[in-house]
Amino acid sequence: MGSLPLFPEQASTFAPEVDHLLYYLLAVAVFFTVAIFGAIFYFAIRYRRRSDRELPLVIHGGLTLEILWSVIPFGLTMVMFTWGASIFFNESRPPADALQIYVVGKQWMWKLQHLEGQREINELHIPLGRAVRLTMTSEDVIHSFFVPAFRTKEDVVPGRYSTTWFQPTKPGKYHLFCAEYCGTRHSGMIGWVYVMEPRDYENWLNGGAPSGSLADQGAKLFESLACSNCHKPDGSGRCPTLVGLYGKNVQLASGATVKADEGYIRESILQPTAKIVAGYQPLMPTFQGLVTEEGVLQLVEYIKSLGPQPGAPAGASVPVAAPNKR
Repeated sequence: MGSLPLFPEQASTFAPEVDHLLYYLLAVAVFFTVAIFGAIFYFAIRYRRRSDRELPLVIHGGLTLEILWSVIPFGLTMVMFTWGASIFFNESRPPADALQIYVVGKQWMWKLQHLEGQREINELHIPLGRAVRLTMTSEDVIHSFFVPAFRTKEDVVPGRYSTTWFQPTKPGKYHLFCAEYCGTRHSGMIGWVYVMEPRDYENWLNGGAPSGSLADQGAKLFESLACSNCHKPDGSGRCPTLVGLYGKNVQLASGATVKADEGYIRESILQPTAKIVAGYQPLMPTFQGLVTEEGVLQLVEYIKSLGPQPGAPAGASVPVAAPNKR
C-alpha cells in the first residue's frame, strides 16, 4: 500500500501496526455502509406499499435479531478498542535504552538537540534500527510533531514535556510536519528526518562543531546562573544537593510525593514555588523569561547526569529541592 499516494511509506516498527488497524476500521466501515444502504434500498422496494388499501403487518419484535445486532457491533468495537489501546500503550512506553533527543517547537520551526551537543533546525538525523525517544515542548503555542512514514504524531504543548518514540526500519529521507495549526506560517513549519546507517550517523555526530555535550552545556549554564552557590554537591549549601536527584521520589511540604523526572525539574526551574520540598523555604527566584527552553533542557540533562549520592541505597527517596530552592 506504500505505493498509493494516500499511504506513505512504512519506515518504522509502528507503521505496519497502525496500517493494519486502519485497514480493519476501513473494512468494517465499508461493510456496514454497503450492508445498511443495501438493506434500505431492498426493503424500500420489497415492502413498498402497492395500494392505499394495503396495510403492513404488525411485527412485535424478534429477540434473536435484537441480540445479534447488539452483540456483533459490540464485539467489533471491542476489537477496535483493544487493538488501538495496545498500539497506544506500546507507543507511550519508550525502551530504556532509547536514543534521547530533545525537541523545541517554535513559530515556525523545529529546534532539536542531541545529547552529544549537536543542534539542528527542521532536520533530524537518527541511526537506523535504534529506538529514538523525543522529549518535546513548545516556546509559544501548541504544535504537533508528525512523521507520516513513521505513523508518529504527538502534540507539543507549551509549559510541559511530552514524549514520543519510534524505531526506524528503512534508511532514507522522510517528511516532518507540524500537524496542529499554529499561526499564519503553519504550512511552512516542515522539515526532514534522515535515517542513516549507524556508521554514517556516528560520522555525522563527530563532524559537528565541538560545543560539548548537552550536559556539559548545562553545567556551564548552571555555573553562570550561580546555582552552585546554593546547590552544593556535598549538601552544605542553603539547599540540598542535586546529586542523585533524577528519578528519585521527593517529599513535598504538602505531604505529597513526586518523582523527579524531566517535567518536575523543568517546573522547579521556571515555577519554583509550585512544589515546595518539605523542610525548605521558597527562596529560589523564577527563571521564567531568563532561560530559554533550550537552556532549560541543558539544565535538565546536566542534573540527570549527576550520579547518585555516595553510599545512598538504590531507589531510596531523596528529600531534595531540585532547583527549587536557592
